[in-house]
Amino acid sequence: MFTGIVEGVARVRRVTESEGGRRLRVAPAEPLADLGHGQSISLSGACLTVEEFADDGSWFEVFTAVETLEKTYLGTVEAGDPLNLERALAADGRFDGHLVQGHVDGVGTVESVERVGDDWWFAFSLPEGVGRYVVEKGSIALDGISLTVAERDAETVGVAVIPTTYDLTALSEMESGDPVHVEVDVVAKYVESLVEGYQK
Repeated sequence: MFTGIVEGVARVRRVTESEGGRRLRVAPAEPLADLGHGQSISLSGACLTVEEFADDGSWFEVFTAVETLEKTYLGTVEAGDPLNLERALAADGRFDGHLVQGHVDGVGTVESVERVGDDWWFAFSLPEGVGRYVVEKGSIALDGISLTVAERDAETVGVAVIPTTYDLTALSEMESGDPVHVEVDVVAKYVESLVEGYQK
């Protein structure tokens, strides 16, 4: 499980194509001291598994299977592209964001980016079928970043981004038309499932 509090931006260093998917070699901005084989790690909101890594933590590799490539935009990333990085929450860790599983619900698009004083305003389109789980002032994970929905209409969400979030994530490199992974608040899905039996 993750919280959507991104640790920093990692860069794709190498992409290896195979019949069953793609292998990505990724380099974090700062070496990761506690990498381990089989460790869960979030790359722009997609939960993946560390398969190989450098002893000094300067790079690691993950495999993206066909199902992952169908549900994300990781099939289009190339060497040099930025990815938001977050390691799984430790049992004794601080919970600063919201419940993020790393199970991408779909791919949206950056609709607009606007500087507003010291902050930034982003508008994102929502993939089909997820809008009913999104409410104003609720939580949403966009490219793995825990954000608060400031505005909501039938097809888009608007979020305000503070300078710290902008500087520490790949949002600073995003522009209109770029794809974005969307994961809605899983609590909304559980509530829907629980009340379905009472609906007539």
